[in-house]
Amino acid sequence: MEPDDDLRNFGETIKAFRKRAGLTQEQLRPLVGYSVQYVASVEQGRRHPSTKFVDKAEEVLDGFGVIRIAAKKLSRRRGLARWFRRWAELEEDAIALNTYECRSIPGLLQTEAYARAQIRDVPPLATPEEAEARVTFRLARQAVLRKTPYVAFSFIIEQAVIERQTGGPEVTRALIDHLLEVGKLPNVDLQIMPIISPEHAGTDGPFCLLESREHEWLGYTEGPQTGQVISGPKAVSSLHQQYAKLRIQALNPADSMGLLMRMRGSL
Repeated sequence: MEPDDDLRNFGETIKAFRKRAGLTQEQLRPLVGYSVQYVASVEQGRRHPSTKFVDKAEEVLDGFGVIRIAAKKLSRRRGLARWFRRWAELEEDAIALNTYECRSIPGLLQTEAYARAQIRDVPPLATPEEAEARVTFRLARQAVLRKTPYVAFSFIIEQAVIERQTGGPEVTRALIDHLLEVGKLPNVDLQIMPIISPEHAGTDGPFCLLESREHEWLGYTEGPQTGQVISGPKAVSSLHQQYAKLRIQALNPADSMGLLMRMRGSL
């Protein structure tokens, strides 16, 4: 990701406190428990720091609270583009990702045709160049589905999202074929929430949960022109409880595959 001003300023803060302590990046590495590359990326404003990194840096560098204050400024930022850059970066280093979606097919599961149809229909309309860039980035993200060591994925998708037939029947047929293929991956659990669901824990809207390599759990919610990464333990715990209910209420993976095949046959 390209550096932005907030990340760059945070990186300069870390760098200043590190130099004040008379430490090189190599010397700081074992004290915070992260690689030299990680420290360098944070200082260059190219990586969003984890909560653990912020806490360790504050402690090791005797930050007088300044490092935590600078980190809070990052977590207060709003705007879909910036928040999603952070979430996309977190995805790349995740070891587990849980997604509940009731509005559209998650970007990690979209076909090119579906992505183009979705981007085409949502105002403000993108220019051809903007649309191409969005599609390219969206498809490139999907590499995490098949990378090794495997990331554990769980997706819960509302049946109505597929029944909507975004892009038309042909696009929907290709989408279902793609979902059936992804559902066979050993690291992916794909569940469908049926249209008739008298008990439903997802009425608050879509969200994601992610476990980092440092075994920190983070949440993500998104709305029109805005998104938010959630790091507070209480809020993340609530999302875990909600997702656990959804997994019980949705069709199991085998029954979900059967429903997808029936939907495919009815098109």
